[in-house]
Amino acid sequence: MKQRNISAVSRRTLLAGLLLSPLLLSGCQRMLSGRPSEGRVVIIGGGFGGATAARLLRQQAPQLDVTLVEPASRFYTCPFSNLVLAGLLPLKAIEQDYAGLIQAGVSHRRQQALDIDPIRKQVILDDGARIEYDRLIVSPGIDLRWDAIEGYNAAAAERVPHAWKAGPQTLLLRRQLKAMPDGGSVIITVPGNPYRCPPGPYERASLIAYYLSRHKPRSKLLILDSKDRFSKQALFMSAWKNLYGDRVEWVGLSDDGKVMRVDPQRREVETDFSSRHRAAVLNVIPPQQAGRIAVTAGLTDASGWVPVDPHTFESRHAAGVHVIGDACIAAPMPKSGFAAGMQARVAVTHIISELTGQDVVTPQLSNICYSLVEPSYAISVAGQYEVDQGALVLKPGTDHLSPLEASPRLRQSEARSAEGWYRATIADIWGG
Repeated sequence: MKQRNISAVSRRTLLAGLLLSPLLLSGCQRMLSGRPSEGRVVIIGGGFGGATAARLLRQQAPQLDVTLVEPASRFYTCPFSNLVLAGLLPLKAIEQDYAGLIQAGVSHRRQQALDIDPIRKQVILDDGARIEYDRLIVSPGIDLRWDAIEGYNAAAAERVPHAWKAGPQTLLLRRQLKAMPDGGSVIITVPGNPYRCPPGPYERASLIAYYLSRHKPRSKLLILDSKDRFSKQALFMSAWKNLYGDRVEWVGLSDDGKVMRVDPQRREVETDFSSRHRAAVLNVIPPQQAGRIAVTAGLTDASGWVPVDPHTFESRHAAGVHVIGDACIAAPMPKSGFAAGMQARVAVTHIISELTGQDVVTPQLSNICYSLVEPSYAISVAGQYEVDQGALVLKPGTDHLSPLEASPRLRQSEARSAEGWYRATIADIWGG
């Protein structure tokens, strides 16, 4: 469906509503006049989806026993990680811990979930222990498909980083960019759809170009893409031309942009038609699938992602198991942190309804995605979603895209909105 440009006034109205939508906690609480029955909800995964679900459950149904199964003590957000790559933020700035959730009454089990027994309603942990649940939320994010590109595997990623899971990989790619001599080339390879954060690779290219323009002025960046169209394409390409000249080159599928093989030692890639490209810094973003626990538990279909009931985000393969975030099939809703949080609200609302026997109002599904092309220049896409004949669809008239021609003031305003969304969301989910 064609996306519509909007004026600054209507954009402010839309964004205000979307920015408030993750913060509907008090309103949801007012809808629950009764006290929920005792029960146990287990959540697998402590990213945007899982942490949001844990926070909401404790706020809306404090009598429930809520357990978060997450082996890490720290979570590094993919949103704003590209600023770390460009040297504009330290890694610490995107680091979250679970102290606020623990303080709110969430039990944090720092172990890996190995499997799910939906018949006995148990989660099997890596030490052999089993946790019983009445309802289960699975928010495992993504896993990288190491078999998708010849020569690229977990070992190769220690030389040729993907940095598509923020943290040590982010630092590795940042170090390589800093060490690269002026005049060296950077290559980013992009997979076909679907994958985590559709505009993410292009924001990354933008901010790396920003870094190069200031610190490696003779260096250039090449994007090799496995598709011919991408999110916010006209906006990105216009920005690249205006801000970075010929520093950024994009090659799509039709022009032989699909990478088939990687030589990590030479930092070289080979495309579908045997073209070879060598880089001083090579960033390979491989195809992806749902996080491992979803695959192991038999929740995925042949696509590698999890089909869900869009009314509740309950798995179509396992009753009482809700799958949210990047792992689930929710197109046209993108795989984003904002979307994961909205899906968590739908799942939590349904779970509380089931446990209390009360009818509650299901939150409206929406998404907004900001992309920075330099620190004071951002673009965005937003939309709202509804269920039509058993499938999620974009609500007519709600798809909004930053205008192609806009003043620097509007671009700066969107950059401030991006930072505002990030700070508010982090405080709301992980804050004390």
